[in-house]
Amino acid sequence: MAPSTPLLTVRGSEGLYMVNGPPHFTESTVFPRESGKNCKVYTFSKDGTLFAWGNGEKVNIISVTNKGLLHSFDLPKAVCLEFSPKNTVLATWQPYTTSKDGTAGIPNLQLYDVKTGTCLKSFIQKKTQNWCPSWSEDETLCARNVNNEVHFFENNNFNTIANKLHLQKINDFVLSPGHQPYKVAVYVPGSKDKVTMLWNKKATAVLVIASTDVDKTGASYYGEQTLHYIATNGESAVVQLPKNGPIYDVVWNSSSTEFCAVYGFMPAKATIFNLRCDPVFDFGTGPRNAAYYSPHGHILVLAGFGNLRGQMEVWDVKNYKLISKPVASDSTYFAWCPDGEHILTATCAPRLRVNNGYKIWHYTGSILHKYDVPSNAELWQVSWQPFLDGVFPAKTITYQAVPSEVPSEEPKVATAYRPPALRNKPITNSKLHEEEPPQNMKSQSGNDKPLSKTALKNQRKHEAKKAAKQEARSDKSPDLAPTPAPQSTPRNTISQSISGDPEIDKKIKNLKKKLKAIEQLKEQAATGKQLEKNQLEKIQKETALLQELEDLELGI
Repeated sequence: MAPSTPLLTVRGSEGLYMVNGPPHFTESTVFPRESGKNCKVYTFSKDGTLFAWGNGEKVNIISVTNKGLLHSFDLPKAVCLEFSPKNTVLATWQPYTTSKDGTAGIPNLQLYDVKTGTCLKSFIQKKTQNWCPSWSEDETLCARNVNNEVHFFENNNFNTIANKLHLQKINDFVLSPGHQPYKVAVYVPGSKDKVTMLWNKKATAVLVIASTDVDKTGASYYGEQTLHYIATNGESAVVQLPKNGPIYDVVWNSSSTEFCAVYGFMPAKATIFNLRCDPVFDFGTGPRNAAYYSPHGHILVLAGFGNLRGQMEVWDVKNYKLISKPVASDSTYFAWCPDGEHILTATCAPRLRVNNGYKIWHYTGSILHKYDVPSNAELWQVSWQPFLDGVFPAKTITYQAVPSEVPSEEPKVATAYRPPALRNKPITNSKLHEEEPPQNMKSQSGNDKPLSKTALKNQRKHEAKKAAKQEARSDKSPDLAPTPAPQSTPRNTISQSISGDPEIDKKIKNLKKKLKAIEQLKEQAATGKQLEKNQLEKIQKETALLQELEDLELGI
């Protein structure tokens, strides 16, 4: 039996409710709509079978599968909720407060047994940052940061600290995913720096984004960032990023064998690196600041959100082919559906208080569903129901946009400001930044990529024949000076010649016409325009067309 489509949970001024996933998009009966504006938080369990939410009075837990209420807790101020990996414990957090006389406040972090509803343990947790304990996937281990130490608990027994990790001023830690033996990455801060630590899925390596408040080169007001690779076998390296500037995003592929970094002053570069920290594929530059691998790891979305215009590039990372290039303007949120086929983008308050709403896309660029919040309402949060890995099998990638009843949206192109003195003068196509195309769209001439021995031998053979023929022509017409090739001639083509055979001349003319069209397509691609599949196939034929043209002109 095929798995059900993930539900979509929506929270906003219109209340809290769920929507059936594609292809229906109707309001779900799994969860009766909770009206009002008092819902502050909700969460699913890791497998999506349990759902918990706080409505300003109580925190409730329901079973998504049988739609039954399991427990209700009197926690009116709860703003954070999270289930343990195997649905054994629900962690809740309320803002910490002290009494008016200055005495210590009451514990504000509660751990509840999901089966019985009893409170297993309460802690004082003053800060929201890293409020939730970290569990191993089998829940045999649980850890939390307390006063510069990491405290470990075993088998959800929170009354006994099984072990402590004490280093001077531990600021942060990340427990590794996967199975035993478990590992922990810890961070002891320097004077003015901070880090983000990212484990890969197989827990064989961690990526560390280190940020300092000051850029010693003076190039950036926001400080300096570096990317470090640390493997559990002791290997480590600084990832060499070919472009200077901030690091916007770093993500691991689910295969744990490669990662993608988005970095550099705008337009930003994006590059995939292997475990040796060598670049595998360069996506060139563009208006982007985020990267998202699909759950199966075979599709990568590069996007520019926030202060960028919402351009997305959807790539097949097995063949490094561009699938689609949709635009999700004003988006503040992005998430892959667990089925690996659908994408959620949303515009939420308080980041943006106008044009709130969400869209469901197919990765080929089609909008399958769209909901715009009324002008007097706000959208605060929207997310997919999670599923465990392996529930949805990976499907073959398609490049053809799937049909949709929702009309496609063409992004509005803003007209650049022109001073009054220039308004009656011709517009020049000048750019502040020159964008660099992906490496598979760059020039494929011999200067860019070394030729194989066979190709080099053939190239020399053709050059020798070409030189011999030109020498023969110059011997017959010593008084005629060679005519320089026009500047508009396509790259690597030979200046126009007459073969004496009308049929060959016609073929030469057609080939030059095709090469000129390819040159124009490559220029369009370099400026960021999305090309159709047939146009990309034309570009790939350039080398063969050049060879055919040269053979015809040499009379081979």
